[in-house]
Amino acid sequence: MNALRRNVLKGTAGVGALSVAAAAGLLKPGQVLADWNQAAFDAKKVPDALAAIGASSAANTDNIIVKAPDIAENGASVPIEVTVNMPDVDSIYILAEKNVFPLIVDFKVTDFGGFMATRIKMAQTADVRVIAKAGGKVWTAAKEVKVTIGGCGG
Repeated sequence: MNALRRNVLKGTAGVGALSVAAAAGLLKPGQVLADWNQAAFDAKKVPDALAAIGASSAANTDNIIVKAPDIAENGASVPIEVTVNMPDVDSIYILAEKNVFPLIVDFKVTDFGGFMATRIKMAQTADVRVIAKAGGKVWTAAKEVKVTIGGCGG
């Protein structure tokens, strides 16, 4: 049996088992999202989001490198790369400071390899702030990304 077929069958069996558990009432959506920080994601101001994630006193560091385009022609898909050069990272957050809801990402990580990449949505030109919790301390770094309208520099 080829490996692709085997993986498809395993995935289908897993989804089927989860569906049966949900239908039987053994697995509730609230349990799956139990770690959801509602207050942080609902915050409309950066200080409120920072307070909700426990990062109000985050210190700036050169050990977090935020790689993003200087100019993003499409705010709907802005590529972000984050490198964290410190041990014991357990959480990474990404905020777009002028978005209506600034907190975009809340990653809980174990055995973090130091690098991650994602795409975010930005409403307008703003700082992209990355916060990392490592070794019981909170660190931050930011990079400004200019968002143009339709790629015309507006």
